[in-house]
Amino acid sequence: MSITKKNIIKNINKETAISIDDATILMESFLMLVKKHAKTNKVKLSGFGAFRFKKTPKRIGRNPKTSDSYIIPELNKLNFKPSNILKDKIN
Repeated sequence: MSITKKNIIKNINKETAISIDDATILMESFLMLVKKHAKTNKVKLSGFGAFRFKKTPKRIGRNPKTSDSYIIPELNKLNFKPSNILKDKIN
């Protein structure tokens, strides 16, 4: 089972005894802050990891069915790098 935003909001509601509406606002605000600040800076959460935007260079792609080549444009991707503490807990 994967954890969704809805599950996280319910857990915030249980653990902190705040309403579901307030937990939703908290979750959405956190995600907006990460998206907004990761474009210009690295967003580091101690003991969890770091978010940052990473540019992928433009490259040549190929359709495997038709063998047609095309150019994939340069893209910005949100990258997450887990901290060593998180890696140790997972492994």
